[in-house]
Amino acid sequence: MRQKRQARLSGSDPLQFYAVIGEGVLHQQVGGPDVMRAQLRHLVEVAELPNVRVQVLPFRAGGHACIGGSFNIVSFSEAEAVDVVHVDSIAATVWVENEADSTTYSSFFDRTARLSLAPKDSLRLIESIYEDMR
Repeated sequence: MRQKRQARLSGSDPLQFYAVIGEGVLHQQVGGPDVMRAQLRHLVEVAELPNVRVQVLPFRAGGHACIGGSFNIVSFSEAEAVDVVHVDSIAATVWVENEADSTTYSSFFDRTARLSLAPKDSLRLIESIYEDMR
């Protein structure tokens, strides 16, 4: 399923993807250094696609609106469609489908993105971490 979703980032009519990633996950080695380097390299390749925007939330940002955990916002092209928020936790998966709560999550995301590095600076940081793992 994950590979099918990733395939939607390229080809004709690719999805628009915008991610803010905490700096800590770029340093935390899961699967060993070779696996981590491959993941970082893939992240750089995907982030260079014209329909993808990746920003890194640096350690120095401190507390932020999204400190409670990660979530995904799914937006639709239809003007009347409400964004849907997907929140995964250890105990449950929650789908937020009402406009007021969806707007709150969008506001949290926007505030956190403003604390994050610009996309080009984010790529430089990811590449630097990649090089340090050699």
